[in-house]
Amino acid sequence: MFRLALRMLYGDKAKHLMLISGIVFATILMTQGGALFCGIMSWTATTIHNVRAPIWVADPMVEQVGDNRPMRDTDATRVRSVEGVSWAVPLYQSTQQAKLENGKMQMVTLVGIDSATLVGAPPIMLEGSLEELRRPNSVIITAYGVEQFSKKLGRKVGIGDRFELNDREAIVVGVCKVQRGFMGGPYLYTTYDRAVLYAPMQRKMMSFVLAGLQDGHNAEETARRISAETGLAAFTEKEFFWSTIWWYIRNTPIPINIGMIVLIGFIVGAAVSGQAFYAFVLENTRNLGALKAMGLSTWRLSAMLVLQSVTVGMTGFGIGLGVVTILGRALIRSGRVPFVLLWQNCAIVGAAVIVICMISALMGIARIARLEPAIVFRS
Repeated sequence: MFRLALRMLYGDKAKHLMLISGIVFATILMTQGGALFCGIMSWTATTIHNVRAPIWVADPMVEQVGDNRPMRDTDATRVRSVEGVSWAVPLYQSTQQAKLENGKMQMVTLVGIDSATLVGAPPIMLEGSLEELRRPNSVIITAYGVEQFSKKLGRKVGIGDRFELNDREAIVVGVCKVQRGFMGGPYLYTTYDRAVLYAPMQRKMMSFVLAGLQDGHNAEETARRISAETGLAAFTEKEFFWSTIWWYIRNTPIPINIGMIVLIGFIVGAAVSGQAFYAFVLENTRNLGALKAMGLSTWRLSAMLVLQSVTVGMTGFGIGLGVVTILGRALIRSGRVPFVLLWQNCAIVGAAVIVICMISALMGIARIARLEPAIVFRS
């Protein structure tokens, strides 16, 4: 009977393609929406990805990495004195405007790292070296920054180019590769002492304290100890990442907007697939009635419909997922659109497709339950 069900399904190619198309469209919308959401959330914590440290220490009111609440420089010394901390260095982060030689402005995320240890420096250098960062007025720009600066200058920007930050000269000594930020501006690395000169002066300048662990000490326990002894907020790298993600989920409309895309995909998929599958059942009413007249029970007929529906759903899900994967690779290469496709996203969309299949099957089963075998004898 199941082989017969599949032959009925594949026999009408036009109807089969119509059934699959609804699932494909729904899968693309739901998977793309989920991947876009994960990508945007990943961009909100870009600084944590680009500046790696076991423990992040911040002002007690800070909940996410983009919240720059300045601390006193002496806080780094206080953190350094806590048991389990092997080193603690200051970090500066803020959004600034870079003035190019033609007078145009470009927003940048200025990051100042410790000049002695270079902790928090970009992990991948495309041109130049980190050691050059210790030279006067030197900065390292990202590959995305080179692209943005070059567009505004009308020529290729590289090592040796100069621009201004807060009326102070900055000289490009290297090009690095890091993840793009949520605010859209490229990252600009320099030393901590130089960063506080580039930024508008205020009483407290330090954004975070980055801390390392002594051998044999646990990151979570050390972070709790730092909080207890200094009164500052201390996070492990993973805790700070998720704290940032949840802050954006609670305080921005991003989840609602993308959730609407996913919901529309589910509704469209359910409506189109349900209607198409019901039409498929209507066209095969006489065949199903004949099977019922031959003694096939309603449960067996229902199982046949479920098999047909699930087959269509899995086929459409596979095609849709393939389309999103190909599209995602292109978006990732471009670096302009946040796109992170997780297996959890695929699993959730797969479960949603199964629900759509069940809804479609139930519409057909409702028709089969009322079907009279005598229909095969009507003209």
